[in-house]
Amino acid sequence: MNSTDEQPASSLSQGSNLARWLLIAVLCAMLVAACVLGYLGWTSTDTSVPASGYAALVLGVVFSLVVGIGLMALVFYSSRKGYDEPAVLIQEPEHDPENGSDQAR
Repeated sequence: MNSTDEQPASSLSQGSNLARWLLIAVLCAMLVAACVLGYLGWTSTDTSVPASGYAALVLGVVFSLVVGIGLMALVFYSSRKGYDEPAVLIQEPEHDPENGSDQAR
């Protein structure tokens, strides 16, 4: 677009801004709905959880955190050491038995 022609750029910006706010509103409504359903599901029953259930919950959370932290540490380690660099093709020198160009230099 031309820098002197501001009309299409501003209308495009307004449409993009409206779409952004609409997306935020829909996501906020989904968050509120999820919270309401979670609260209703949590309070709709009168059952109690035994101690072994809480122990299993704690062990599951701790195991998940250990795996997640360990994998992220490996990602940072490999990135810092250069293991994430793209592969580079190393050309082998052409050897010509007639000229003896394959001799060590």
